[in-house]
Amino acid sequence: MTFKPVSSLSALACAVLLAGCASGVKLNETPVESRTPTVVNADAAGKGAGANTSPTAQSQVASVDLTKGAGAGTASQSQIARVVYFDFDSFVVKDEFRPVVEGNARLLVANKQRHMVVEGHTDDRGSREYNLALGQKRAEAVARSLALLGVGPAQVEAVSYGEERPAAQGENEDAWAKNRRAELKDR
Repeated sequence: MTFKPVSSLSALACAVLLAGCASGVKLNETPVESRTPTVVNADAAGKGAGANTSPTAQSQVASVDLTKGAGAGTASQSQIARVVYFDFDSFVVKDEFRPVVEGNARLLVANKQRHMVVEGHTDDRGSREYNLALGQKRAEAVARSLALLGVGPAQVEAVSYGEERPAAQGENEDAWAKNRRAELKDR
């Protein structure tokens, strides 16, 4: 009787596999890190008598109330800012433009039939291809911010114009800063 190398290797592989399975580590016994939120008692926090004594979960994420200002006297669409400006070579939506994004999100959430296009723009420094890509990233960053606030993906379209549609002419920081933007327009 001759040994076939393929059969021997197959048998050896099966033996190693079975030995590994019998090592004693069971998936349902693997320790799992607990991620429960910290609970703070309102009385312990010094709220005093009459305070709500039910425990509340603490979170590092600030909530946004899109219904605030949704009643009578809401800002009309012409009063809401429609431009988000960016730092040089960046597509990060800065905190100072959070009210712009929130105001436009409020409009879109209130009317699901409404659609917007977010146009990404850059200054004229950099190649045409680079500026088109950066403009697209800026438009998508604003669109993602809107989506995080409850706007449906079908309501927003992100496009890039790169350096092709400057808001200001000139070769200085003031003009460049006005051109590094994303504009929210009704579609």
